[in-house]
Formats: sequence, C-alpha cells, structure tokens
Amino acid sequence: MRSQPAPDGPILILEPDSEGHTQEWLRHLIDFAGGERLSIEIAAPQALCAALAPDVPADARERIRLSPLSADEQRWCTHRRLAVSGFARWATMRRRLRQSGGRAGFFLSIDHLSLPLAFGLGVGGGRVSGILFRPSVHYGALGAYRPTLAERLRDARKALLYRLMLRNKALHSVLSLDPYFAHYATSHYVRGEKVLAIPDPAHAASDVAAAGDRFVDYVPPGRIGLLMFGYLARRKGPLELLEALRRLRPETARRVAVLLAGRVAPEIRSELDAQCDVLTRMQPTLWLRLEDRRLDSAEIDSLIDRSDVVLAPYQRFVGSSGVLLWAARAGRPVLTQDFGLLGRLTRDHRLGLATDVGDPDCLASAIERIATEGTQALFDPLEARRFVASRTPRAFAAMVLGHAST
Repeated sequence: MRSQPAPDGPILILEPDSEGHTQEWLRHLIDFAGGERLSIEIAAPQALCAALAPDVPADARERIRLSPLSADEQRWCTHRRLAVSGFARWATMRRRLRQSGGRAGFFLSIDHLSLPLAFGLGVGGGRVSGILFRPSVHYGALGAYRPTLAERLRDARKALLYRLMLRNKALHSVLSLDPYFAHYATSHYVRGEKVLAIPDPAHAASDVAAAGDRFVDYVPPGRIGLLMFGYLARRKGPLELLEALRRLRPETARRVAVLLAGRVAPEIRSELDAQCDVLTRMQPTLWLRLEDRRLDSAEIDSLIDRSDVVLAPYQRFVGSSGVLLWAARAGRPVLTQDFGLLGRLTRDHRLGLATDVGDPDCLASAIERIATEGTQALFDPLEARRFVASRTPRAFAAMVLGHAST
C-alpha cells in the first residue's frame, strides 16, 4: 500500500444500512486508513456516522471524513424494492463522487448494484468496486444442491446480471466473501478476473469480564450448552430449532441447555413465543431460555466461552456468516446447514457438523449425536485456528482500500 493519499481524491465508501456487521467493518477501514495515511469519505446514516466519529484519529480528520446521508438519500437507498434501492445507490454514488472530486467509489454491498451496473451505467468517468455477499450460481459445485424452482430462477437472474455487470468498464473489481465463487467466476465469465476473494474479518476478542454475570445460570451443571445468537429472523432457523428440540428423547432433553440470545424479528415473535410455550410443556426437563435483545460483543464472547456448541440452523441461507468466525476463534464447533457456502466451509475446515437443518428430524438427530458422542470428532481446533488466522481485520481493510484505489 502506498503511504500517501490518492492523487485523484478520497475513496468514497457508501453504506446506507446500519445493521449487522456494518459498523465493525467501517471501523476496520477507518483504522487502516488512519495508519496508512489514506483519504476516505464514508457516506452513511447519521446515527452510524455519529457512532464512528470517536474512531477517527484527531490528526486524520482532514483525510477521513464522515458524510451523513440526507433523509431522502437514506429513504431511497434502503427502499424495500431492490431495483429502487439499487438505482438510488448508483445515483447517490455518482452524485457524491462528483461533489467530493473523487474518482473511486466502494459499495460495502454491491449486490444491490447488479442491475444498474448490468445496464452499463457509469459514475461520471470514475470507477466503482464493492463486496458481493450472496452469489449462489455456483452452489452446484459446492456440494449436494437440489434447487427449488424459485432458486433456479434466482440463480438464472444472477448469472445474467453478473455476466453483464462484469463487462461494465466502470466496475473495477468485485470482492467476494465466498472464495469458491471467485474461482468459478474466473472460469465462467468474460472479465471474471475482476472477481477476487476477500477474507471475512474475524471480530476482535472482547473483554468477557465486561459482560458481568447476567447469564450466570448458563450453562447449568451437567448439561451441554447449545447457543444460538444474533438477530433471530425466520431465515436463521429459530422455529425449526424449537421444533427439533420438541422431538428430542427425554433423556437427551435433560442433558442439554439451549439459549437463544438476540433480538427477535417482529414478524416471528408471536410464533416463537407460542412454540416456546409448547416446548416447555412437552419437554419439561429441557433447559430453555430466550433473551430478546441485542447483545454487545463482550456478552457474545462470554456466552460462546460458556457454550459447548454454537447453533446456526440457517434455512438455505446464501452467503457467509460471522457466526463461523466467532465460534472458530473461541474453539467451539458449529451446528449448521449443509447447504451452500456455510456447509462447504464447515466441512472443508472441520468447523463442526453440517446437516439438513431444514428437516426437524435431521436437526434433532444431530443434537442427539452431539449429546451422546460429544464434539471431539466434529471439530479440529488446529484447523479452526488456521481458518481464523487468515481472516484478520487488517487483511480485509487492506484489500478493500487497495482495490478501490488502484
């Protein structure tokens, strides 16, 4: 990396969403840009800019600028219709590049831009790059893949958009969190060499002592701790998990402790509560707890340390998940889907057990296996450490800013 700011203006990073990993990733970029004396401008929601402000070094405030999105920009860039949000993000990037004098823009999620880029739209002579989260066109090469009709149509649409967007001269590079897709694109698409694998950065370890003793009763003595954490949306599989727990043998139920920790999506809250009530009646010896709120990093680290297995029963989820990294860094196996990238990474790096989590019977059998056989045969601690070691925040930030600026 060069140590001086780019001569053609700052790198403009656009991110209208503030949920999930966004804040953490932007902190990585701020830290790297500060150390390497790079010029960047971050266009993000007002609240996110306020949260990031303390992370900008005092001597770098001229080079690292936080630029809040207007109310109109925020509304259109996060529109629930993807075509609308995609064109809004393209227009916002084009306008803000012109205003800042920059020539290089970066989208933390370029999936939204596939349609305008496929149409060949540029950004006023500049270039753009971004991170692609959810490629699925190559899933047949990752393992057993029996796509539904809807998935076939989705993959055909993506394949067409990827072919067209990669031919767009304004698109400089596409960074994929899925390393298998990078290889696939190179061999299947004209200009597929624009697609490069980027490491999903492992979250820095927190001070678990700061978590206090709120979960002092987890895990009760003599039980195996099963933890599911994060935003509890339908696609993450909490309802399938509860159904699987209902099917456990009574002798297994009395040996496990299950904690669901994270904010529950409003659309499934009543259904989740009802299933918890049924499960409590049908499996009275099962230890079950739901903590419906957003947890901070120290609390998550503390809970993973207390757990035996991290649950990620995602339902045909496309893309990567930081849950694998959280668990691997703590030396804990995961129980997750055998589908797509998550299943392939789990198998290739021996991070735990991948099974058909969409079938409650299969998921219950996997929990039974863990309870009776333990986790030693499912998890390779050395391989897990290697998996995490190659995915550092610095490597992530260097690749983002390096490919955005060259």
